[in-house]
Amino acid sequence: MGARTGAQFLQRIREHPRDLWHRGERVEDPTTHPAFARGLRSMARLYDLQWERADECLYDSPGSSEKVGLSFLIPRSAEDVRRVSRMMKIWADVHFGFMGRTPDYLNRAIAYYASGADFLGEKEPAFAEHMRRYYEYLRESDLCLTHTLIHPQANRAVGPSKQADPYLAARVVKETDGGILLRGARMLATLPAVDELMVFPSTLLRNTEEDAPYCYAVSIPCDTPGLRFLCRETLDYGRSPFDHPLGSRFDEVDAVVIFHDIFVPWERVFIYRDVERANRAYAATGAIVGMAHQVVVRNIAKTEFFLGLASLIVDAIGIEGFQHVQEKVAEIWIYLETMKALLRAAEADAHEDAFGAFRPAWPPLDAARNLYMRWYPRIVEIIQQLSASGIIATVTEEDMKNPELIEDVRRYFQAARAEAYDRIPIFRLAWDAALSAFAGRQVQYERFFFGDPVRIAGVIFQRHDRTPYVEKVREFLEQMKEEAFAPVEAAKP
Repeated sequence: MGARTGAQFLQRIREHPRDLWHRGERVEDPTTHPAFARGLRSMARLYDLQWERADECLYDSPGSSEKVGLSFLIPRSAEDVRRVSRMMKIWADVHFGFMGRTPDYLNRAIAYYASGADFLGEKEPAFAEHMRRYYEYLRESDLCLTHTLIHPQANRAVGPSKQADPYLAARVVKETDGGILLRGARMLATLPAVDELMVFPSTLLRNTEEDAPYCYAVSIPCDTPGLRFLCRETLDYGRSPFDHPLGSRFDEVDAVVIFHDIFVPWERVFIYRDVERANRAYAATGAIVGMAHQVVVRNIAKTEFFLGLASLIVDAIGIEGFQHVQEKVAEIWIYLETMKALLRAAEADAHEDAFGAFRPAWPPLDAARNLYMRWYPRIVEIIQQLSASGIIATVTEEDMKNPELIEDVRRYFQAARAEAYDRIPIFRLAWDAALSAFAGRQVQYERFFFGDPVRIAGVIFQRHDRTPYVEKVREFLEQMKEEAFAPVEAAKP
């Protein structure tokens, strides 16, 4: 089949109904349901775009005569890494970075998992072959994945095996000649109304027999019998896209995934009861590098959006002369240029890994992903501060169209450099980017995108080598001591 169009993406969702629930209602067809339809249409737009810009978004499949999505490419050179980066930026610019689970995110992970499949198969060679075949299937079918990683947050003081209910966190019930059965729940599947669910291995398991049943990496179709998605309420309220310019277009919806004794065939199992391998899989295969690469590209698009929005607000209401305003806009610019520099450094230092694939350099990506979870809430706060009460005191599309209100709207909602009908859209956009429920979800999403920031900082402390810098300072300390305590030459007569 090769790369899909938007119509093909939506058609496959219609043809594969799943156990999807929203506000107590089972969703029969997400492509027409108000909670999902417009977000899925935004996703479909990306599939169309890859054909409209085929030279930049597609490549010749190594396994067929078809064109396939460039986000599936296993890079064999530094230029390949940059090609993928440019393609991901094309997609990110469409949604301004507000959609965190566009297909390229998990495609990058699976591409590196497939490249590093030998790591998965060191103890059980079949697992390596399972991953390679799955990658080829995804690439040739151009499927879209959601994924789930963490356990339900019931008692966070203990691991999954110590919860009051041993089947609260999804675990293996039993294994058969054909595969394994899973029961329990996992969090947090963003974009549940798509083709496949990748269940990534938890990286917080202890290497004990008690934790082994919770250790697996599998992938299954979203219409697998017994697989249920219980969604949060949508942030697309079915209102005018003018009133909710972001939420009406880019809400992906998040879900808790419940496994009611679902069957996973062995060919869809990639890690099983191997805690040490599960804990190392992301780093060893390069999957975490591929995902972080996509995230940094997306975050650049998002920061560009906020810099443009902040500048429009400042110009419209004529506040550019205030130094604190200049400082705030400059702050967003600094964040943007820092992210771009880190991305460029990662791509410039791309190198071949042990499996023959090229990876962007990890330290700049790791720095970028950790910085952004702290910077993003600040960027949103700047929009709130620049907008002040103007972000609240605005009107809707219905107000602007009502003949009885038009003159009041024109007179009382104007700005220093913008007529009311030009000013209001700016502040509607600011509201949905910085103050609405959609905006709040985005802040929480970015704040915990890769997990607990404190825990991740601990990983940086433990894993990034600081020895060269320590040695530089140690050498200087030795020099200080030598100079201070050197024997004083006897005075000459």
